[in-house]
Amino acid sequence: MKNSDKIGWRVKPVIDEEGGKPWFPPARILCFFALQLFLAAACHAQQINVTAISYSTKGQQMEVAFTVSAKPKHRVFIIDKPARLVVDIKNARLSDVLPQPSSTHPLFNKLRVATRHNTDLRFVVDLKVLDASKKLTLDANNDGHQLVINLQDKMTAARVAPDNPVGNTKSRQTARPVPTSQTEEGPKSGKKNARAIVIAIDAGHGGNDPGAHGINGTEEKVVTLAIARRLESLINRQSGMKAVLVRTGDYYVGLKERMRIARTAKADLFVSLHADAFEDSSIKGASVYTLSRGAASSQAAEWLAKSENAADLIGGVSLSDKEDVLASVLLDLSQTATQEASVAVASKVLKSFEGVADLHKNSVQKAGFVVLKSPDVPSVLIEVAFISNPSEEQNLLSARYQEKMATAIFKGVFNYFKQYAPFDSTFAKL
Repeated sequence: MKNSDKIGWRVKPVIDEEGGKPWFPPARILCFFALQLFLAAACHAQQINVTAISYSTKGQQMEVAFTVSAKPKHRVFIIDKPARLVVDIKNARLSDVLPQPSSTHPLFNKLRVATRHNTDLRFVVDLKVLDASKKLTLDANNDGHQLVINLQDKMTAARVAPDNPVGNTKSRQTARPVPTSQTEEGPKSGKKNARAIVIAIDAGHGGNDPGAHGINGTEEKVVTLAIARRLESLINRQSGMKAVLVRTGDYYVGLKERMRIARTAKADLFVSLHADAFEDSSIKGASVYTLSRGAASSQAAEWLAKSENAADLIGGVSLSDKEDVLASVLLDLSQTATQEASVAVASKVLKSFEGVADLHKNSVQKAGFVVLKSPDVPSVLIEVAFISNPSEEQNLLSARYQEKMATAIFKGVFNYFKQYAPFDSTFAKL
């Protein structure tokens, strides 16, 4: 680059094409751009620091308070299925790691934080109620030092008055202890009202879509269904868990339909089983994938994702008209809320493969699989082996190997829910 082309304090003239005379921008234009630069710098300087969060309980009134460096622009709302409180704060950043709610808190279950548009923060707090938008009133107050969100039962909101006004923040610097009766019992959901954790098991391909082929002609659709049935048996034998097979025989199910089946079953987890393939027959090992919102984590993962997505065209279903829906605000919110859970499950499954099977990748991979795009169900895709590898093709035909893989997957799923069981499930009370 020539020195004359470098940006400096001098303004480079623009040549008038008609007269050939140099033209300098008028002073008012220079002032305008200078003002824009000044305003941009001022906005950046006013970035909000979120330094702390506290959770408080007083009777039927629950509060979550964010300590902030200045009065922020914000948006607060509740969504259901599952119930979540969502707090968006513009032009903000975290100054410290925020604590999670107590496991015994009667309303707040888990906090997640994500960056939006590179400048904003989104906080999602899971709620321990059903139909939260119908049962709870929502109020927010911001005095420049704390953003306080108050949630209260609609039946009692009109007649129960708080001891402190919402704007009084001095009493909210530290979370209040939960009353003993609430701490011990939590939400009123006894075992008789609790439910089983539902695992949707998706055997990849099927029907007129055989999937990949081994050198000896083994079809992917056959071995994935065999392992799926073994995994189904293991899950159904576990107290507090229930398995749902997305396909139970040799027929094709569209990728979007697989997601719909899982959501209709109110699945807590979606597990899609596949057998990998590659032109180099020496490549082998298992892999575990979650959805990537951006680029695939590798060229191989991107190619694989595209080939799996294209399978939907075999069933005669076009996906092109549904992309806008998937990119909607609701999907953005839901996938932000479930992606963390998907990665956690995938990590548990990957760890359970140690000593059981060779790994093609020793870390969780990410790719844009359509089948993983269910907006509100944590989802993982498992490539159990490379069917294009002769030795692994033989393994996939072995009942012993199928059982080993199913057991390893079950172990990973079990260990995840042992740590993160839904609060209303019988598994959480075992």
